[in-house]
Amino acid sequence: MVRKTIFNAIAASMVIMAAYGCTDSRKTSGNPVFPGWYADPEGAVFGDEFWIFPTLSDLYAAPGEEMPEYPTHKTAAINQTYNIQTYFDAFSSKDLVHWTKHPKVLTAENVSWAEYAMWAPAILEHNGKYYLFFGANDIQNNSQTGGIGVAVADRPEGPYKDALGRPLIGEIIGGAQPIDQFVFRDDDGTHYMYYGGWGHCNMVKMSDDLLSISTFDDGDKYKEVTPENYVEGPFMFKRNGKYYFMWSEGGWGGPHYSVAYAIADSPFGPFERIGKILQQDPDVATGAGHHSVIKVPGRDEYYIVYHRRPLGHTHFNHRHVCIDKMEFDEDGFIKPVKMTFEGVGKVRIRK
Repeated sequence: MVRKTIFNAIAASMVIMAAYGCTDSRKTSGNPVFPGWYADPEGAVFGDEFWIFPTLSDLYAAPGEEMPEYPTHKTAAINQTYNIQTYFDAFSSKDLVHWTKHPKVLTAENVSWAEYAMWAPAILEHNGKYYLFFGANDIQNNSQTGGIGVAVADRPEGPYKDALGRPLIGEIIGGAQPIDQFVFRDDDGTHYMYYGGWGHCNMVKMSDDLLSISTFDDGDKYKEVTPENYVEGPFMFKRNGKYYFMWSEGGWGGPHYSVAYAIADSPFGPFERIGKILQQDPDVATGAGHHSVIKVPGRDEYYIVYHRRPLGHTHFNHRHVCIDKMEFDEDGFIKPVKMTFEGVGKVRIRK
């Protein structure tokens, strides 16, 4: 087992070295797709570029630098990490292989109510503006300030500034901690937000300007749509008239973190769990979850962007962003994703 772990570590290192070497001759992205400890990646397409907006998971030590020391007490270690999660970096690519870092596209300095634990960004373009939704402050009860916020910019690389001066959703409703939001635009132009931690998922309808919550036709503002085994990290996409609802299961800090999904005829569900499509592989990595999906415009071609923990790492925040192909069978079900060290080959967006 030791020999196998060493071999896997060497193989992973070779892929990473190839991906971040001085030459641009590489043919695959490599996994991770960019260096650093990042998690909760939100993938998107703007124009002819692919984008990834992740959570800063931990401070990253470059070669020759020392990693920061963590207290032995887990709660103290978590709190220390929350205190560095005060900004978001973003990454762009023309081909899914070569990535450019855009540092600190949004920082707590530009969000008056956010102090720490800024995570799980969601991004979309609307009417020529770019809307970055995020969680902050990790609220544990409704007497605290925090929740889901929204920042706006004129370009995908920002800089983003808080649009409201307060959280968009700042309360725990129906047991759902206000985190891990994803905004889905349906074919008719309606925007729905799915969000929630602590094993509960809520759905809301967004206003036309994406800066407030609208009321559903039945008078409700919040609807619970929690599927079986849901923990956090909801994501939605539509293919061939069907709504694919996805989420993360298991504990985010452990090896059994994973992704499952359901298929429905409506954005309201019901979302009946089909099964897992992404989970740990003892030959590759553990803790694979909190994903998003990138569809190549004009093609029935999909890629899953997710975080995972490299073999040999047990620190809960040592996670990095990876990408692999996601495919469907002839009946429209998602095939189990095979995690790789190679990542994906070059993909160009056709204009």
